Amino acid sequence: MDSRILKELIIEQKKEFEYDDKFVKRTALDSIANYLELPHILIISGLRRSGKSTLLKEINKYFFSNETVYYFNFEDERLIGFTASDFNLLYETFIELTGKSRIFLFDEIQNVENWELFVRRMYDRGFKFIITGSNSSMLSKELGTRLTGRYIGIELFPFSFKEFLLLKNISVPEFLLTEDRASIKGHFNEYLQCGGIPEYLIYKNDLILKTLYENILYKDVFARYRLSAEKVLKELSFYLFSNYGGEISYNKLRTMLNVSINTVKSYIGYLENSYLVFTVPRYDYSVKKQISSHKKVYVIDTSLINLISFKFSRDYGRLLENLVFIELKRNNRDIYYHKDRHECDFLVFENNRITNAIQVTASLNGNSDREYKGLYEALTRYGLDEGLVLTADEEFEDTFKNKKIVVMPVWKWLLQ
Repeated sequence: MDSRILKELIIEQKKEFEYDDKFVKRTALDSIANYLELPHILIISGLRRSGKSTLLKEINKYFFSNETVYYFNFEDERLIGFTASDFNLLYETFIELTGKSRIFLFDEIQNVENWELFVRRMYDRGFKFIITGSNSSMLSKELGTRLTGRYIGIELFPFSFKEFLLLKNISVPEFLLTEDRASIKGHFNEYLQCGGIPEYLIYKNDLILKTLYENILYKDVFARYRLSAEKVLKELSFYLFSNYGGEISYNKLRTMLNVSINTVKSYIGYLENSYLVFTVPRYDYSVKKQISSHKKVYVIDTSLINLISFKFSRDYGRLLENLVFIELKRNNRDIYYHKDRHECDFLVFENNRITNAIQVTASLNGNSDREYKGLYEALTRYGLDEGLVLTADEEFEDTFKNKKIVVMPVWKWLLQ
């Protein structure tokens, strides 16, 4: 690697990195503050354009403002020839240009094969690393083999509803009057349609979402995994986006796409690794049955659903359900769904047991019996006394047979 190119990039990126942007303070900073006290490598992974680079700027501003840091973004076409053997040259170039430091902030590091070898060596010498990447499987696989016990992983998602309101400088009073509720509901409906991808919320240009989606498909999936069936990947992704919130059958997809069932599973796994979609298993005490049962699928952001999916497949209740799922993931919950005679949308698994059962629907008007039956079946099956129904705007407490049912608007639940 030419040291002149590295010098040029370091100077350019340093100027951009230290530019005093106005940030929406991410809620992830609260947990990051605790982890920075530890010597461990901090890995931040998430969807492209979800704010990982900006989060690094926030970390620098709030925690390292009085220190020299080595910041480097590997998402640059001038680094095509950069390999793991060039890290030493990069380190020497940093010392030459900015002086000594023991803090590395590396952005999109998954672009360099075997990057973990340098990180491990320098970590053992007492250096601190905060690293971002856009591929969950690649990061976990590499860290699991060479950095076991030396890292802490954090997943960054697009803006939550709270962060969306911060972006708009909207404060939520402790006690909501009628006007306040109406205003918050209006902002929530905008959030449901526009999602939480920061750049899109600022510019509201669909080309931003289209480019993001295509970059993920072609760079993070098609190119990274050296796939040959581009048409299959695009058709599969479109199908999953159009069937969000529903069960998927590998056998059905195999027939529809005319490929093997292993190809279907692999391609869905690649899409999950890129943070575009997520699959949720049906809960069963038998792990074997969990693995073989149909999965439900959800999408990373409602803005992409509204742009990509078949328009007749969208409905308000399913968008709410997708939003609730992403919020549960954002809060690091292990999530399943329940299905027997009836169905319950979400089960939260903590401390080796099911701790919460949640049903999501646009409205209980004329629909309460079906929603209550699914929730009641889950509550009874897993020994819970109380369940939650999230709706567009209803709020009350109810009893179904011997179980307490709390009904709450999704927007209010998101603000808790």
